[in-house]
Amino acid sequence: MKRVITAAVIAIAATGVGAGAAGAAQTSRPSQPSQPSQQRQDCRTYSSTTVCGKVQLDQKQQACATSMVQQGMTQRRAEVECHAFG
Repeated sequence: MKRVITAAVIAIAATGVGAGAAGAAQTSRPSQPSQPSQQRQDCRTYSSTTVCGKVQLDQKQQACATSMVQQGMTQRRAEVECHAFG
């Protein structure tokens, strides 16, 4: 029984059935836009919160961010964390 299964696996590998399926999966991916003028957004994710661009903070959130930076957190992370939880 083991020889039959091994022979079947070798036969499938020799015909390239697995490679054809992998090739089909690769060609079905959407292509990336090739426009050089399209810029990547400045996005970051902390504590399951994603923010893109400049973060608008109110006074309380700004005070929170300032305090967090003084404690050693990066400015970018502090802005997102205080925006999400402040």
